[in-house]
Amino acid sequence: MCCVVNGMWQISGRWGRIDREDAIDDMLRYADSGLSTFDLADIYGPAEDLYGIFINRVRKERPPEYLEKVRGLTKWVPPPVKMTSDYVKEAINVSRKRMDVASLDMLQFHWWDYSNPGYLDALKHLTDLKEEGKIKTVALTNFDTERLQIILENGIPIVSNQVQHSIVDMRPQQKMAELCILSGVKLITYGTVMGGLLSEKFLDTNLSIPFAGPPLNTPSLQKYKRMVDAWGGWSQFQVLLQTLKKVADKHGVTIPTVAVRYILDQPAVAGSMVGVRLGLSEHINDSKKVFSLVLDEEDVNSIKEVSERGRDLLKVIGDCGDEYRRA
Repeated sequence: MCCVVNGMWQISGRWGRIDREDAIDDMLRYADSGLSTFDLADIYGPAEDLYGIFINRVRKERPPEYLEKVRGLTKWVPPPVKMTSDYVKEAINVSRKRMDVASLDMLQFHWWDYSNPGYLDALKHLTDLKEEGKIKTVALTNFDTERLQIILENGIPIVSNQVQHSIVDMRPQQKMAELCILSGVKLITYGTVMGGLLSEKFLDTNLSIPFAGPPLNTPSLQKYKRMVDAWGGWSQFQVLLQTLKKVADKHGVTIPTVAVRYILDQPAVAGSMVGVRLGLSEHINDSKKVFSLVLDEEDVNSIKEVSERGRDLLKVIGDCGDEYRRA
């Protein structure tokens, strides 16, 4: 797996129309540049279907060893109904068919309602499918520390948990990372560049003046603006962006590159998501610079100091994933 993961939430339909051919061409460009891991889900519109077309082009147009580097990490987000073996198997077969693979590289499981313990049944059936070779690795998305502990105590072999994690949202380091280090579970992070808020585009902007700054015109920008508000507000966020800009300039990179590197360097983190707007824009060079960027002690301390000025989001929102389960 590549530690910088191409996130495909942005092709789910709420960001506008995606041209299929342009999107596949872009997926090949990302993979050719070494960014060969894609994160998708059964609920991300045509994401799994696009991956299936992409992987077929890889099989036809690239050498066999190339295929070994490409990874498709998908998610299954079922309604909290009774999790029978047949129900789980059918859902996984749909993803396998859409992605045109015999075995899913990774299945990341999400569960909406902890008061319904069916998630344990689902994970046991997923583990059976892993034994049958239909899934290579079973993982989680947006589970909290308490439930991760229960799952591990039930002997379910989880490899990772995908959680929201950024310089603004350091919740995973407060409880989750400790359990992950003890158990060997890794964190894959999303929201790491906050939908683009952690970038030069929003530096020195004042959102209190209508139409003065860049529009918050995507679901991800709107979502992460709410995180900024919960953390400490826009003026404090500007101080963070100014700090990141100094670090970025020192290393000849951009703010998003620094933001991703900082989170990749946190305990238990194995991969960080950067959303891709396939066929519309690309950030291959910025993402590739993450691999070679080394933040020194001065950089880390300056970022940490501003990050810790904000509110404790564990107290404001709750543990990882709680933002999806609280009314």
